[in-house]
Amino acid sequence: MTPSPDSAAAPLSQHIEHLAWAPLLPPWLLATLGGVCVAGIAVGLLRRASGTLWRAAGLAAILLWLAGPHLVRATWQPLPQTALLVVDQTGSMGVGQRGAIAQAAAQRLREAVGRLGIALRTVSVTNTGAGGTRLFDAIMRAAADIPRGQLAGILAVTDGEADDVPAAWPEQLSGHRPGGTPVPLQVLLAASGEQTDRRLRVLQAPPYGIIGRDATLRVEVEDLGVPAGEHATATLTLRRDGDPPLVRQVPVGAPQDITLPVDHPGPMLVELQASPLAGEVSTLNNRAVVSINGVRDRLRVLLVSGAPSQGERVWRRLLKADPSVDLVHFTILRPPDKDDTTPLNELALIAFPTRELFQEKINSFDLIILDQFENRGILPLAYLQNIADFVRGGGGLLLTAGPEFIGRSTLQDTPLGDILPAHVPEDGGLLEERFTAMPTALGRRHPVTADLPQMPGPGSTAEAAAGGSWGPWFRALRADQSHGEVLLTAPDGSGGRSPLLVLDHVGSGRAAMLLSDQIWLWSRGEGGGGPQAELLRRIAHWLMKEPELEEEQLTASVAHGRLTVTRRSVEEHPARQVTVTAPGGRHATLDLSPGADGVLSGSLPASSTGIWTVSEGRLRAFAASQPEDPVEIADLRATATRLAGVVRQSGGATTWLGDDPARLHMPGLRLVDANATAAGAGWIGLRRTGAHVVTGSTSRPLLPPWLVLPAALLALFIGWRREGRS
Repeated sequence: MTPSPDSAAAPLSQHIEHLAWAPLLPPWLLATLGGVCVAGIAVGLLRRASGTLWRAAGLAAILLWLAGPHLVRATWQPLPQTALLVVDQTGSMGVGQRGAIAQAAAQRLREAVGRLGIALRTVSVTNTGAGGTRLFDAIMRAAADIPRGQLAGILAVTDGEADDVPAAWPEQLSGHRPGGTPVPLQVLLAASGEQTDRRLRVLQAPPYGIIGRDATLRVEVEDLGVPAGEHATATLTLRRDGDPPLVRQVPVGAPQDITLPVDHPGPMLVELQASPLAGEVSTLNNRAVVSINGVRDRLRVLLVSGAPSQGERVWRRLLKADPSVDLVHFTILRPPDKDDTTPLNELALIAFPTRELFQEKINSFDLIILDQFENRGILPLAYLQNIADFVRGGGGLLLTAGPEFIGRSTLQDTPLGDILPAHVPEDGGLLEERFTAMPTALGRRHPVTADLPQMPGPGSTAEAAAGGSWGPWFRALRADQSHGEVLLTAPDGSGGRSPLLVLDHVGSGRAAMLLSDQIWLWSRGEGGGGPQAELLRRIAHWLMKEPELEEEQLTASVAHGRLTVTRRSVEEHPARQVTVTAPGGRHATLDLSPGADGVLSGSLPASSTGIWTVSEGRLRAFAASQPEDPVEIADLRATATRLAGVVRQSGGATTWLGDDPARLHMPGLRLVDANATAAGAGWIGLRRTGAHVVTGSTSRPLLPPWLVLPAALLALFIGWRREGRS
């Protein structure tokens, strides 16, 4: 609200005379004397005594003089009257030519008020949040700065879409005293008459949906300002993440349930658009955007530990702490080839359910972790082939390897060897010395290892890193070949570096190898420890294809009217241009600027409401531009119905200005008396308040003592003489 007071010419001083009393005796004593005098005169009249009337005249003169009649002359000056001009400049006034109409009408009103010789204060109403048009909040704040009794009227230029209309006209705007004449509210609407509008309302939308299940939206199409049709229908168009649109006919005025499948993790943007209504004022509120975040119901993880170890505890603690993970864990305590003559009925162990896990239910898991698993006939080759097929079909496999991985008939010599990203030779495959894991250049950019806590700097050497940020390990496998993405390395014993953490895409699935069984040392704080929980969490979630850990990411978001695009890549020289498609279909090219760790970003204005699409090669991202104030655009009609009640209570009127700012239907403006009607055919009025301030007063007695006392004594003397002669 921005008030701007204008001044008017100061009114001339005026005066008035009136009778006042200043008794010379206390009222009770004066009343007693009057009673005694009346009683004496009454006795004289009853006795028919001569001179009684003369005595009555003398006593009356004395009593009147004692009452102290004075003639008071007061000089006063009328206080300036103020009119309040409220101009609506909220979002709904941007429809059509409402803004231009309002400005032209406001200028005409300023000129008319100036001719009446009263002051004018102008208030602009703008959107300040998500509460719509707060017209009366602005009126009450401005009126609080005007002395009560000096407000002649309120002139409001608006479209009638106020969202804070009081149930009754405020008592603060009811004249200079409680229960006084109301301050008239004169409403001038920037339109030629009642308008129609169609809007789309989202009644219910889930914030998230389970992947593989359906999410249900409840929406309703409403037609405002038109009689309800018995068979009115509208065309509803749905677009999901840029997919081909879905079109369906829906009845107007009835809630509709729409079911959509949730088929991928992360945000899913759904744009809904209702067909236009013939003659409606705007289609801005015919569209809505809903964001549903796709999440997994339960991440099923199968953890098989080859033997009890410290690493097993790390994995179990990490996975059990995640409420979204459903963990199935087996530890091999007694391999099949062990023969210690113990009867089977005396063993407190359960048989390893190989057939159930690796044939019947293998596809129910999202991730399989083989921790220091040694293939000693526990799993037949057919089951190992099932694991390989599980990965190629979209599953995840993580293998943590130690000394058990060296030798003949290890897992790399089975069907699993075709999907493992590294190979360890039988000879010289084990390194046992103090070392610190070092990230590669790729590892510093890859989301799995980028920005890990305590990460050694890019200039660290193996010797310097040994006492650096990450704690040391003492055993690792040395790979003679690898494929995929090498993120961490260990010494190879000859001055070079050997892969330590390798990730790879296999068919539709993913595989990862950690070529050491000593990550648990970080959890024990050895040499300062390290981020073992965060690293293992990221590896597991990358294997389960969580969007925030993808190597190539393109994300977009809209905030405060700007579209921000972020591109993360593991490539050294990623593309620096993306194509942006606005909700209306217009294409534009956006240049991205490089940042740290391979992150590129850029932004551009995004004023259109709807889904913005960003693409670069095979990558696509979507962002929803929502209106900053949904309440403001919920109803875009120009209407007199919302303000009709308070306008009637205030004694004002509603005037339609028309649709052309050059040819306004302006009413005449008059200044009327306080109790007169404030509106009529073709005119509206401001009320005279009568507020004034007394600038001075003089007083003179009506009965001077030099005149009253002799006259009273003379009347009493005449009465005495006449009584003496009778």
